[in-house]
Amino acid sequence: MKEPAAPPQNPGEKPESGSVVLSARAVALELIEAVLKRRKPLDEALGEHRDLDRLVNRDRQFVRALVTCTLRHLGQIDHVLAQCLEKPLPARASAIRNILRLGTAQTLFLKTPAHAAVDTMVTLAGKRGGEAGYKGLVNAVLRRIAREADTFRQFAPGSGNFTGAISLPDWLWQSWVKTYGVRQATQIAIAHLEEPPLDFTLRRDPDHWAKMLTGTLLPGGTLRRPAHAPDNYRPSPRVEDLPGYAEGMWWVQDLGASLPVKLLAGPTGNLAGLRALDMCAAPGGKSAQLALAGAQVTALDRSRKRLDRVAQNMKRLRFSVDCEVADAALWRKAKDFDIVLLDAPCTATGTIRRHPDVAWLKDPRDVEKLSATQDSLITAAVQLVRDGGIILYCTCSLQPEEGPERIAAALRRHPNLARIPIQPNELYGLKELVTPDGDLRSLPSHLADLGGIDGFYAARLVKRS
Repeated sequence: MKEPAAPPQNPGEKPESGSVVLSARAVALELIEAVLKRRKPLDEALGEHRDLDRLVNRDRQFVRALVTCTLRHLGQIDHVLAQCLEKPLPARASAIRNILRLGTAQTLFLKTPAHAAVDTMVTLAGKRGGEAGYKGLVNAVLRRIAREADTFRQFAPGSGNFTGAISLPDWLWQSWVKTYGVRQATQIAIAHLEEPPLDFTLRRDPDHWAKMLTGTLLPGGTLRRPAHAPDNYRPSPRVEDLPGYAEGMWWVQDLGASLPVKLLAGPTGNLAGLRALDMCAAPGGKSAQLALAGAQVTALDRSRKRLDRVAQNMKRLRFSVDCEVADAALWRKAKDFDIVLLDAPCTATGTIRRHPDVAWLKDPRDVEKLSATQDSLITAAVQLVRDGGIILYCTCSLQPEEGPERIAAALRRHPNLARIPIQPNELYGLKELVTPDGDLRSLPSHLADLGGIDGFYAARLVKRS
């Protein structure tokens, strides 16, 4: 069936047929299954799906919006479905469970017309559900959710009934409550349910590019474009098609991710002549910042595929960066760097607003495993930096085990390391981002009036002789 109330097609695109509409939702189902059943990161699943590029741009963006929305609100969606099912679905009905999730996301959050969401999901259940009997169940459950949508939205943020415990895996919620308290943990959970804006780091001419990209300049010079409304099916421009992309005048980088390097460059932004090592460089935003500040940059990553992406980005940005495939914990081809930047592998729980699959792919075992990796990388950094040189350790994790606890352990292991406390004026007066120990800690609930910020932790250390 043709989707009602759809906005005009892009120029040159053919009108959609019912099969095209259904195929878009079939792709969305396969992507959800890749994430929740096969434990594959969403970005990886999107990059590998063969049928995604066969869809017109509008349908591709609808698929991405639907899958992202479903993952972003998965806890709430499952809470609603639990109220509508007399008994839990059997394990073999995982496709039906995910079809119901996609239908609920469309009805409650994407504001898809009810008959379009219900009918396409019922048809999809007949094609993918395995048992014809489930078509009636899908029809009944989704029609009830459509009828009682206002009731089921009572647990949404702003309703007075919202609790972060509904929207997150229990282990993650409990961890944040223990670390930040119930109030702050709830604010973080709410921030993760909002569509994030798009941030850019600029080479130069901030006022010019603010006009060209219709964005707003934030403290520190980051340029921000507002979020694309998830219930608006009109395609937003591809990043590659925006002014200045081909010329290498900017790169996409959240405000939070841009702050650690600024703690190295200082108010002048000048690292000219300094040798800098980016130990875990992909996708390359921080290497680009170091190069822009004038540093001689060596970028490492253990994944050739990820490092190829760094090299491609540096070529577009016209930065000279020495890229090398290597395990940074073992690499010793050079040493005595003035600066070592360690953006360590982590659970990435600070980026859930951009990558909602993270909440459902990670568990406490990942925290423990990655903490050991982070310790080994800090030890390597100590060996690679010169006496008097700076180590900047950072992660995009909200878990204390991957941030302050790693630095405390490093200071115990390495008596020649000392913390250089961060001052609020180094973070453009954003004093709420500075911890009592003098480290950087941004939370997704910070800067809410500006559109939020990814969760980041950073500590600045000096190696004493």
